[in-house]
Amino acid sequence: MRKRERENPCGICGHFHKYEEGEVCGVCGHRSKSPDDGEGTRESAFPTEVLQGFLFLGSYDNASRTEVLKTLGVSHILNTVPDCHNLYCSSFTYHCLQRDKPLDFEEANQFLEQCERDKSHVLVHCMTGKNRSAAFVAAFLMKSKGWRLAQALQWVKDRRPQVQLTDASQHDLQEYEQKLFGPSAQPFVPTESSASLGFGYQKPEGDIQAPIFDKMTMLSAFERVSLNDPPTNITLGAESTAGVNPGDNNNNGGMER
Repeated sequence: MRKRERENPCGICGHFHKYEEGEVCGVCGHRSKSPDDGEGTRESAFPTEVLQGFLFLGSYDNASRTEVLKTLGVSHILNTVPDCHNLYCSSFTYHCLQRDKPLDFEEANQFLEQCERDKSHVLVHCMTGKNRSAAFVAAFLMKSKGWRLAQALQWVKDRRPQVQLTDASQHDLQEYEQKLFGPSAQPFVPTESSASLGFGYQKPEGDIQAPIFDKMTMLSAFERVSLNDPPTNITLGAESTAGVNPGDNNNNGGMER
């Protein structure tokens, strides 16, 4: 007969659930892979490198593989799930977020910024590496790179396609975006076409190049027209003011649209 749950904790998350039968942990959401999951869903032992030589994104399973992390040079771990155990405190420097809701992006960013200054390799993880940890990585990219939310999510999604944020995480990121860029900032609004976080933007190339839509600026009047079709209502030089009645809006010198 199987031992009682309280005598047989999960070897991965340390909580008590029927992990051998594939039961989801009620505390942290961990679930052991069952044979029915198929070969195609098996998770890589390696976390995803989001920023070369610095920032990695992964799951609790990735965080439990000390040899893999040491091979990657990881020395610091940001644990985004308050109920997940820090498994190897003698081998890595941990920072565990204590607040579950809303997501505490500022605290996480302070830790990641310190790791960046110290040139440390850091892993950010949640249970599956698809939601909470991805949200924290996106928030860090917004603050450190000055990218908007859609840009940051595009970058993360291109490197870790299995990322899938919940509505709650998206809402927290929208509020953080407005905090960083001001209340007038246009928030990211999830739509049916963006549910997979594809957004339709061109995929960035390399690990240091910003997404192609990084510097979206309003075009000037001269950039909004074709060179082959110059505007007829604009004159340049001193002639533009000669004989013009300032109160006459119908004059060719007026720029009103």
